[in-house]
This record gives sequence, C-alpha cells and structure tokens, in this order.
Amino acid sequence: MSTSGINLASLGLSSSTSSSAGIDVTAVVDQILYADRAPERLWQAQQASLTSQAGVLTSINTDLSDLYTKVNALKDSFGVVSAKSVSSSDSGIVTGTAQSNAISGNHTIVVGKLASTSAYYSDGVDGSATFAAGTLSLQVGSGQATTINIDSTNNTVSSLATYINGLNAGVNASVIADSTGSRLVLVSATTGSAGDLTLSGQLNLTSDGSSVNFGKITGQDASLTVDGVPVSSSSNNLTDVLPGVSLSLVSASPGTQVQLGVAPDTAGVTSAVGDFVSSYNTIIQAINAQFTVPTDGSAAPPLEADTSLRILQSDLLSNMTYSMTGNNGISSLASLGITMNNDGTLSVDSTQLGNVLQNQYSDFQNFFQSVDTSNQGFGYHFGNDLLNLTDPTQGVLNVELAQNTVSQKGLTDQINNFEDQLAITQQLLITQYSKVDAALREYSTTLSQVTSELGSLPSTSK
Repeated sequence: MSTSGINLASLGLSSSTSSSAGIDVTAVVDQILYADRAPERLWQAQQASLTSQAGVLTSINTDLSDLYTKVNALKDSFGVVSAKSVSSSDSGIVTGTAQSNAISGNHTIVVGKLASTSAYYSDGVDGSATFAAGTLSLQVGSGQATTINIDSTNNTVSSLATYINGLNAGVNASVIADSTGSRLVLVSATTGSAGDLTLSGQLNLTSDGSSVNFGKITGQDASLTVDGVPVSSSSNNLTDVLPGVSLSLVSASPGTQVQLGVAPDTAGVTSAVGDFVSSYNTIIQAINAQFTVPTDGSAAPPLEADTSLRILQSDLLSNMTYSMTGNNGISSLASLGITMNNDGTLSVDSTQLGNVLQNQYSDFQNFFQSVDTSNQGFGYHFGNDLLNLTDPTQGVLNVELAQNTVSQKGLTDQINNFEDQLAITQQLLITQYSKVDAALREYSTTLSQVTSELGSLPSTSK
C-alpha cells in the first residue's frame, strides 16, 4: 500500500524537513509586507528626488547670494569704486594712502628731514653697580616735570628702568649693554620737538661717589614741502596736509622731488569687476548644467524641468542686456568690454575695460552707482533685482525650497504613518501564520504516526 503527503508547495509555502513539515513564518510575512510596501517605495523615491533637488537649489541659491554681494561691492558708494589709491615715484622717501573723499591729483613732495625722537643715554656702568640715593627730574616737551626718586628699591640700572616705566612719565626706559657696560636709556614716547626731553639732577655710584653722566639726542620736527609749501610735523605720519590722504615719510632727501599721485583704485576696481563676472558665470554654468540632457543615457539632472530655475535663468540673462541712456556712451556692460557668450556666460576685454577706467572713470562709476529712477545705473538696477531674488521668503528659489521642505515633511509623515499601520499588520500576519505553521507541523506528526501504524500491520495476500 502506498501513501502520499500534502503538497505544501501548492500553497505557495515552503516546508522544513520531511519529518517536521512547517512554514518559515518570518519569510512568508516579509514577502507579504514587501508587496504591501509598494506605495512606500514610491514615496521614498519621491523623497530622494526632492532631497537631490533641494541640494542643487541650495547650492545655486548660495551662488545667487554671492553674486548679490559682488554686485553690491560695485554699487556701494563707499566701496571699491569710490576708493582712491596713492602712487609714489620714490617709495623709499614717501608713501601714502587715501580715503574715498581724497581729491584726485598729483603732488610734488620734498622731504628735508624726518621727525626724530628725543632720548637720553647714560654712561656705561657695571650691571650689578648701585646708585646713591638721590633725585632726577624728567620733563617731556613743555609738560610738567616728573620726579624720579632713587632709593634702595630701585638703585640698579635695571630696577631703575623698571621704576621709571612704572611712572608713566611719557618715556620708555630700557637697558642697553655695550663694551662700556650697561646703559640706562630714556626714549620719549612722542616724536618731534613736542616730545623733546629735559633731564636734570645727578646720578652717582655708591661705590666711589662718581657721577654717571647722560648724553642727549634732541627731538626735531619733520620738514618737507608739498607743492612748494613748507610743512613741519612732529610725526613722520601726516594725516592733515592733503584732505583724505595720509603721508608716511620714510627717509630724508632734500634734493629729491617725489611725485605723489592720488587717483581712483583702478586695480581694485578691475579685480571687483572680475569677481562679479566670475560669480555670474558660476551661477549661469550651474543652471546650464541642470538643463543639459545627458548623451550617455544616464539620469537627467534633478532640476531638468524646474520652472523656478528657468525663471531665474531668464531674469539673469535679461539683466545682462540692461542699458541706461546717455552717460557718454558708457551705458551697457558691452560698452565696458563685458560681452555675453553663446552659453550665457560673460567675458571681459581687459584692454577695453582698462581704457574706460583710465579715461572715463566717472562715467564708469555712474554706470554702476547712479540712483536716478529715470535713468538708473546697472549696479542699482541689478542689485535691486537680486535683492528680490534672494529674499528669504519671497525669493524664487527660497519659495521653492520652502515648498520642497513641506513636501518632504509630508512624505516623511506619510511613510511613518504607513509604517505604523504595517507594524500592526505584521503582528497580525505573524499570529496568523504561526497558527498555520503549528497546524502543519501537527499534521506532519499525525501523518508520520499513521504511516508508522500502517506499516506495522501484517500484509495480506490473495
């Protein structure tokens, strides 16, 4: 007699060993849940796409903010376009710096002598020698004299220097060692005749009562001529001779005429224009990359069909063609030597730009900084547009980023809620299929017992 078992495979279930047939509850439940998670996988794909889009939007938005900064640098009436630079025909004699209010022009300067600092220096003494008690009087310029009392607490050359510095008397005291010994040196903190020192009194050694003498360096004012006008100064740094210009006297050369030129900082402006063009090209290239169809069959860029990016691209390209009227022909970027390439990026003709900066600087400045509402300069026109484009709440990319964040949160909430429901379903399935597993295992045991009993019966024959 033959027997046959239940075909569990027909139920779509896998059995364990033949002696203990059952199902893999975990595998069965996972398979069912995988099928149930089909909507969730779609949401996760959408979420990944939104994350990728947000990353590109954030990067381009950062580029947009940088462009706004670079344009502002050119339209700022106190910025680089208004800045002045100072050139010197002999920087070894005199140099200078200028503020934006300095008047452009050329000046002839002759430095007769530099301002010097008054000082006293003592005879050299043994470093361990002590001074007898006494009094010195020190005066800076026409100021009040300071009394220096010498006693056992400050009667060496080093301790006396420390003591004098603590008096804040307008001098710097130090000790200099040379072949004659240690010298006490007093240097006025004020240059020129106004800081000339007067030292009176006597300093004596306790060992033999001998006097320690002081030599003097007299402080004198600087003397120079500016465009033939004699000028004296207690300092080698003059800030009030030429309005908005600071002069630094480096060395005296009575017979040398130094030509000092005050002019717009064309080097700084050229650099600022280059920064603007570079920043603009960066954002245009980033936008172009999103609208470039891959030729190798790879996935399209995240923002290939993004409307906001198209709007931004159109806005930026339109601004580059902006033109004001008049202004002696300096009315557009092209008139400065800044032209647009086929891909929307800009190129600079440095020769043409240099000629404009050299010969029509005020027109260049007006092109970027004119605030006339009827004939606004490019800087203000584009700057105001960029201000709107980068607005934290209304800017075109910031609006899309905010929407992206809302969409991602909605998907996250949807996925979390779905997972909560699946957790309940999973528990129900585990309970259900655990019962099936138990029933199948009980059936297997029963079948095995019946088969065994049948096998023990005596066989019959006819």
